[in-house]
Amino acid sequence: MEDKRPVGARQARDLVRVAFGPSLVALIVIAAVTLLQLVIANSDMTGTLGAIASMWLAVHQVPISIAGHQLAVLPLLPVLLMAWGTARTTARATSPRASWFVTRWIVASALGGPMLFAAIALAVIHDASSVITELQTPSALRAFSGVLAVHGIGAVIGVGSQVGWRALRALRLPLWLGDTVRAATAGLLALLGLSGAVTAVSLVVHWGTMHELYAVTDSLFGQLSLTLLSALYVPNVIIGTSAVAVGSSAHIGFATFSSFTVFGGDIPALPILAAVPTPPLGPVWVALLIVGAASGVALGQQCASRPLPWPAAMAKLAVASLLAAVTMVVLGYAGGGRLGNFGEIGVDQSTFGPGVFFWFFVIGTVTVVMSGGVRRRPKRVKPPEPVLAEEVDFEDNDEALTTPLPDLDNEADLTDEPEPALDPEPEVEPEPQPVPSAPPPPVRPAPNLEDVEDLMIVDDDIETGPPER
Repeated sequence: MEDKRPVGARQARDLVRVAFGPSLVALIVIAAVTLLQLVIANSDMTGTLGAIASMWLAVHQVPISIAGHQLAVLPLLPVLLMAWGTARTTARATSPRASWFVTRWIVASALGGPMLFAAIALAVIHDASSVITELQTPSALRAFSGVLAVHGIGAVIGVGSQVGWRALRALRLPLWLGDTVRAATAGLLALLGLSGAVTAVSLVVHWGTMHELYAVTDSLFGQLSLTLLSALYVPNVIIGTSAVAVGSSAHIGFATFSSFTVFGGDIPALPILAAVPTPPLGPVWVALLIVGAASGVALGQQCASRPLPWPAAMAKLAVASLLAAVTMVVLGYAGGGRLGNFGEIGVDQSTFGPGVFFWFFVIGTVTVVMSGGVRRRPKRVKPPEPVLAEEVDFEDNDEALTTPLPDLDNEADLTDEPEPALDPEPEVEPEPQPVPSAPPPPVRPAPNLEDVEDLMIVDDDIETGPPER
């Protein structure tokens, strides 16, 4: 059904939806889950608003401090859903032909609404901490920066999907930069998808360990809570598996895991962590390097979909590999942090980004060359060289030297040469004679009103028609 409201009303509605839509949906879901948890746990409702506000900030990767213990390793699934919601709402509100003024207002709305929610959440937590002494107010700078980063990334993705090509043309950048986003996305999806498959297989292999981790609680509610928490932390574990697949390492406190060595240690009682390898390390984990190579092939195939000359093709592959590496570094940073007494949890950032870039660029280069992604430049045609006047060869001719020159004073010598024939004059076609036109009819003199005879009509003045048959 066509919306018949004025354009200003529709734009105002879209801006309100972009500003408050994703944050409000997340707040409602968090409030429902928190209230359900408190009701099932038979707890009073003291500090409910503070708990809801803390969880809303935790969705934006803001650390939570409870009784002096900091929880900085937060699940990545809610963060990814929040960024996806912001990208979706901004993409729907942005028209491919929208002016830059309207586009700036959309981005500002996508950032302004969540910042307002963050300020309200900080005020609520500060008020609740006076009642619940274990709850501590997070840093305002950390809270605002986390909210700004999550919604800023979502807004850039959403707006860029609509006006990305137009922005490249306006900035006079090469259009193949738009293809690098698609190629990087293909490589990332391949890497994360294959790492997820490896994680699922590892969970099946370590089924006994996962059963032991579920045994920490006997209640059905506790096991459901562990299952829900494990589902939220699945992207974190997949990021760690990806780090191992590209030759880097992941660590949980003192426990370190890589494709070559494994050092054991204490791990949290979370069932999803049963997928981590246990020493001694078997040769099957070395096969994880195939995951990185297959991801590089996926990225290279996307780069080879539109062949380019070799400098542009290599630049396109390098930009796509760098974009994928930066994305994985950001995800690795967001999925790690400090977890109480367990220490730091995450991936080795010094080798994670370079490892992703190495596999994507090296394997991608081989794939691009073999898939015909490098196009030869047409040969330059050299301009023809200027033709110089031919040199005249003078031959020795004794007869020409002995022939006397004509005497200019003697008329006989001058008349020996035949006169050149004159070209005949072109015949002039006669101009066509004009066709004589019919003589104009005679003009009758105007009757004299003073003469009565001029006003009388006689038989000769009546024109008779053709005789009747």
